[in-house]
Amino acid sequence: MANKESTNSNRDLNSANKAKKDEFYTQLVDIEKELGHYKDHLKGKKIFCNCDDPKESNFFTYFALNFKYLGLKKLTTTHYERDGQSYKLEITTDINNDGKIDLDDALKTPLKENGDFRSKESIAILEDSDIVVTNPPFSIFREFIKQIEEYNKQFVIIGNVNALSYKEVFKLLKNNRAWLGYSIHSGDREFRVPDDYPLKAAGYRVDDEGNKFIRVKGVRWFTNLDYKERHEDLLLYKTYNEEEYPRYDNYNAINVDKTKEIPMDYKGHMGVPITFIDKYNPEQFEIVGQMATTKVDEYNYGYPYINGKKKYARIIIRNKRL
Repeated sequence: MANKESTNSNRDLNSANKAKKDEFYTQLVDIEKELGHYKDHLKGKKIFCNCDDPKESNFFTYFALNFKYLGLKKLTTTHYERDGQSYKLEITTDINNDGKIDLDDALKTPLKENGDFRSKESIAILEDSDIVVTNPPFSIFREFIKQIEEYNKQFVIIGNVNALSYKEVFKLLKNNRAWLGYSIHSGDREFRVPDDYPLKAAGYRVDDEGNKFIRVKGVRWFTNLDYKERHEDLLLYKTYNEEEYPRYDNYNAINVDKTKEIPMDYKGHMGVPITFIDKYNPEQFEIVGQMATTKVDEYNYGYPYINGKKKYARIIIRNKRL
């Protein structure tokens, strides 16, 4: 029988290999649209991009080119490398004395481990950092957000909207310790993928230089950096009636099929689509729980049913103003 340490190592290697397969490179335009809203948060901070190959990462490019403009204290990036030499790149000052701080001021240092964000070396960098900004592999998003919470770090990261139903993510959302970012509220986004990535998705393209791109649905920014727009009220115009808003069989709440149809005069619990989070104002609504999986716990009450028919996943809310 394999010992516990060996079993854990195999598990970590398997998950790392799986993560390598969904290694997507975020477009610079998407990064610029989001991070432009956090300039005050970033000033004087140590930024860690812990899932970013500097040769490919637009996160590293963005921060390196805007290092002085943003007033950063340090920029560090690491990435997982299974077979080759993993390394970290750091920018702290104008090391080549050319009067500016940019990509040419990056100091490259080999790592002893493979650069996985769960490695001891990466965790040591994490502990010394202030804000994590990256695109973690979607397949291990749950582990990634759990680590950020464990080390109490600020973050701006990309994930799939379905991650809202993860217990590790939802408890942060419910307790107003994390929320969706500013710039993406619907639709899909295009990511560049490695040259050996199999193009099986419906939405893909190859540019004139041979770079591969795929479109991914349900992409969202997740963050705990505040911005003023998330405190704007959702305008309500409908009133409650029993016929239009039936109750669930398995939970005492009414069903609301569209966020814009939340009744303005209902005081009790309401089940709303997961996309409600795009309009969520913590001063206007309280998040009570969710009905999103078959497993019931303190955050999740099981999938919603109406007259014996299963409904789509719902977030349970109440209007704090009534």
